[in-house]
Amino acid sequence: MKPTLTIVGDTFQWILDNTDSLLEQTIQHLNVSLTSVFIALVLWIPLGLFVHEHEEFAPPVIGTAGMILTLPSLALLPLLIPVVGIGVAPAVVALVLYSALPMIRNTFTGLDEVDESMIRAGRGLGMTDRELLFKVKIPMALPVIFAGIRQAAVLVIGITTIAAFFGAGGLGEAIFAGIRLDYPRQVLGATIVVSALAIATDYGLLLVQRSLPGGSLSDES
Repeated sequence: MKPTLTIVGDTFQWILDNTDSLLEQTIQHLNVSLTSVFIALVLWIPLGLFVHEHEEFAPPVIGTAGMILTLPSLALLPLLIPVVGIGVAPAVVALVLYSALPMIRNTFTGLDEVDESMIRAGRGLGMTDRELLFKVKIPMALPVIFAGIRQAAVLVIGITTIAAFFGAGGLGEAIFAGIRLDYPRQVLGATIVVSALAIATDYGLLLVQRSLPGGSLSDES
């Protein structure tokens, strides 16, 4: 028991001793992560709307997004370096690609599961397809769509750690430095900070999701 307590104590002491560098790396980490999530939102939510309106494209689009997500980040990032160079750019491109599945799938699923009676009621009021989409379907599907955004955000924060290996900065720098120096306290300390960041992001977005109409019903989405 004593060695375990010693490791925990040394780990938190390392965190306290390196607060300034960890804060700087956390800002870098969030910068890469938030940039990637924002770009993913602009790309994948509209694509989810498109495949809902044209369901024949749903299997290949969602299937391709699923295949990308299965690619190890240590394999995908080197493939992108000859195209976009080293540093933040390949990291952002990879993270945007990894965000595709949860955002597209949840957008498609959320819209597809809107109560048919609500759609019929909208049509009875004379709504066009576009009005139905923006005034009925999207508002009702928003909690499920937001759940996909939440999943993508947590996923991105985790994978950004690996991106540091390719010069993207962030908390992964401390982890890889600790591995090179054979200093487990540094590896564990930086990992705790990454985990805390991911948990805080997940919980914060969960609170936002629950604040949406019907959001409490989609916590497990």
